[in-house]
Amino acid sequence: MTKNLQKIFLYIFILCFPVCAQETPDTNLIKDWSIHFQQTTITQYHPSFNALYSGTNSLNPEAETKTSLTSTLFLGRRLWENSEIYFNVEIAGGEGFSGSTGVAGFPNGEVYRVGSPTPTFNLVRFFIKQIFPLSSGYNPVGDGENQIQTKKPDSYFSLSFGRFSLIDFFDNNKFSNDPRIQFINWSLMDNGAWDYPADTKGYTSGLVGEYIRPEWAFRISTAMVAKSANGMDMEYNIKYDHSETIEIEHDYSLLSQPGAVRTLFFLTHADMGNYDLAAQLPAGNVNIIDTRANGRTKYGFGFNAEQNLTNNIGMFLRIGWNDGKNETWMFTEIDQTSNAGFYFDGSLWSRKDDNAGIAFVMNQISKDHQAYLKAGGYGFIIGDGNLNYAPESILEAFYSLKVFEFLHASPDYQLIINPAYNKNRGPVNVFSIRIHIEI
Repeated sequence: MTKNLQKIFLYIFILCFPVCAQETPDTNLIKDWSIHFQQTTITQYHPSFNALYSGTNSLNPEAETKTSLTSTLFLGRRLWENSEIYFNVEIAGGEGFSGSTGVAGFPNGEVYRVGSPTPTFNLVRFFIKQIFPLSSGYNPVGDGENQIQTKKPDSYFSLSFGRFSLIDFFDNNKFSNDPRIQFINWSLMDNGAWDYPADTKGYTSGLVGEYIRPEWAFRISTAMVAKSANGMDMEYNIKYDHSETIEIEHDYSLLSQPGAVRTLFFLTHADMGNYDLAAQLPAGNVNIIDTRANGRTKYGFGFNAEQNLTNNIGMFLRIGWNDGKNETWMFTEIDQTSNAGFYFDGSLWSRKDDNAGIAFVMNQISKDHQAYLKAGGYGFIIGDGNLNYAPESILEAFYSLKVFEFLHASPDYQLIINPAYNKNRGPVNVFSIRIHIEI
């Protein structure tokens, strides 16, 4: 971490602390405003590992140490009754291992927001949400960012329009969703096989509709896609290029413990390349960019479940699949994924503000995708110049320790077997320390 980088984030914290520290849990005082500040630093190290060969997008087999930083100020304001506007600015800097390449389930979920080691300022969210109540009853809501009031109707329809991240609305899981406070791996912050619409930093513009009932929820969205794979520039011609997502959620109680299941479907239209056509190009010229054409699609589904086993122990499960015929366009090169894990509340050991988790992930790619990489092709995340295929398997465990009221420190360990689906490379041990400030 450079001294200049440290100074920038320190200044942000000093400037934001007096504003955020004035917040109070008195709902009469905060019902019109929502103000949140967070700062997350993740330092990761992997020792050297065995690799029979390496390519352009390979994880460096020599030892690496990398640090990423994000600092975010999130503002929300009630415009009129049941109408809210949100404004979110972020400074991000640092980098991931090997330029954030070499592993499909990348070990740092914060670096997808980071496009450059140099700190950059970004407007990442700016959207309006209008709620249409369908009942007179109100339920309390949690302390998430995307809300202003402490209560919302127990039945309502809402529309959100503007710039946001689709994972603000879809594929949520209370035990495995946020790399700033939970698991760090990309495959555990949302469904890795969902190639969700986003720019390089994870954000898009679009429209989200939500129909919420006490035990059911239905969500649907249409959003912009990137002009090119993993690109920052978005395609404004939405007549041909766009992405739609649908999710159905059911909340229930099992043996007096809360649980939820969510089923997600998506369809993306973009000028994608085709893996099968690219693999047939002459040796030395295997490049999926040369096969891009209008009208290509990618579709898939995801299943997501969470269940409290006791008041202090929860478990989760995710399964995802996409057709894997055309190139990954926006998230990461995973065509099938499954993961499961456990989450522990520190009250079990008399540390009520601590928590811990352990999870296992298995990622896979389609036969066409395998053939393309075997022929020497590259995506924007992986590509070793050759491939001896096997599923990419990841084990992650973390412990989040409350140091101060506003600061948590989290040691984290990940074991990555067959990085980028290649039996000829790895395994890789990743050791991390995360410092998270939230006010």
